[in-house]
Amino acid sequence: MLLKKCEACSALLITLAKGERTIVFIHQCQHVPSQQGSYNHWFDGMAMLHKFKMEKGQVTYMSRFLRSDAYKKNSERDRIMVSEFGTVAMPDPCQNIFQRFFSHFEIIKPTDNGNVNLMKYKGDYYVSTESNFMHRVNPESLETLEQVDWSTFVAVNGTTAHPHHDPDGTCFNMGNSYGGKGSMYNIIRVPPEKFNAEDTLQGAKILCSIAPANFSQPSYYHSFAMSENYVVFIEQPSKIDLIKLVTCKMRGKAFCEVIYWDPNLETILHLIDKRTGKASPVRYYTKAFFNFHQINAFEEDGFFMLDLCCYGDGQALDIYYLQNLRKSGEALDEVYNSTSRAFPRRFVLPLHVTDDTPTDQNLNTRPSSTATCVKKSNTKVFCQHEDLHGDDLYKYGGLEFPHINYERYNTRPYRYFYGCGFRHIFGDSLLKVDLNDKTLKVWHQKGLFPSEPVFVPSPDATEEDHGVILSVVLCPSQDKATFLLVLNAKTFEELGRAKVPVNMPYGLHGVFNASA
Repeated sequence: MLLKKCEACSALLITLAKGERTIVFIHQCQHVPSQQGSYNHWFDGMAMLHKFKMEKGQVTYMSRFLRSDAYKKNSERDRIMVSEFGTVAMPDPCQNIFQRFFSHFEIIKPTDNGNVNLMKYKGDYYVSTESNFMHRVNPESLETLEQVDWSTFVAVNGTTAHPHHDPDGTCFNMGNSYGGKGSMYNIIRVPPEKFNAEDTLQGAKILCSIAPANFSQPSYYHSFAMSENYVVFIEQPSKIDLIKLVTCKMRGKAFCEVIYWDPNLETILHLIDKRTGKASPVRYYTKAFFNFHQINAFEEDGFFMLDLCCYGDGQALDIYYLQNLRKSGEALDEVYNSTSRAFPRRFVLPLHVTDDTPTDQNLNTRPSSTATCVKKSNTKVFCQHEDLHGDDLYKYGGLEFPHINYERYNTRPYRYFYGCGFRHIFGDSLLKVDLNDKTLKVWHQKGLFPSEPVFVPSPDATEEDHGVILSVVLCPSQDKATFLLVLNAKTFEELGRAKVPVNMPYGLHGVFNASA
């Protein structure tokens, strides 16, 4: 094993193993620097990027904090200076009493702490959270290059950290806008062309704006779905109280505390044409559910097939308060058992509903699906989901952090998806679901906690699952026992581990970069 310092960032660079593959895995997670004060929620820690690189028969690892404004301000004052999802920053003690008093009446400024996901726009890599700020980063050195503000290009107050890409490189994302007339959901289109070296989001346009069912209480959302010709926005009963939002700082409350769950509301699915930007006059309704991540969506035989990881209620955000995660034994089990788990579901949306379409009967004519969709009026179709799993998934606590063979099968009919099983608060198994018969393949070892599985196709792949699964696995009971796990995606057999003699926090999302 060879130890040295990375010249780009002075991080520890470790030669771990030898092999015959060249892969790069960039995994972003959260870490809290030494500060006076503490964060309240798992989503709040300072963003740290982690990179595994296999090249010329060697595996190396490096990590680096994202140099966001939040990180710089916190490090300079050695305290929490910027409010995050579950933590509100207290007034600066260096201010005089009048400055501290009036600071309570300011609206909380959005953080630029990009600790959720790493994505590509116009060939460049960015890290993002759910605010209007992203950071362009160098995938080789993990250096923070520049901050990019979405609101400079389109009128939004924040965006998701889960954009979608068309084969030609066109990107789609969603963002909320809050104004004097209330709030709007906006679908954003970013062209693939890069006009010059400084080009970031130039040419971004709002494709469509959707009015919420209640202008003062829009839905919270983390992602959206996209097929070849349509975007679907999921308006769920997890609501943001805008009145409480603008008074957060005055009341000493964080953003997550203005989100509430209304079980009396239905979930609304909005269908928008990607090319024209026009919303369908038909809205699709279903029973209340909460959703973080979509699995895939595609069109087939005149239907829109929408696959999601769904919770039965909106408690998923609350379970990750650190006061819950610090519990142990029966107290931790009680927290875990009190919340719902995510399970994969399919919704079938008929695309051609007209005045002549019959009412009060199932319009789903596909014999392979048990999902139902019933026209209630010319503008309303009620959908009942189909479970995309067998009973054995209950044993593994449901499935989250879904991943597919994105480059070849996103927006297309597909057979396999992968995810983490959650028999504990954090993922403790890796799962592969075969949609043909809804069977599972499982990787699980007691005491190990894998991160989101990332599918990497073989260069000469002829089958959908011909490739490997990458996941960063933590072992909390041992010091410095993290490793990068490589599984055969077809058989789920373990191919190897690249051990890292450092302690890494449990992260959110990762990405594979074949060109770095």
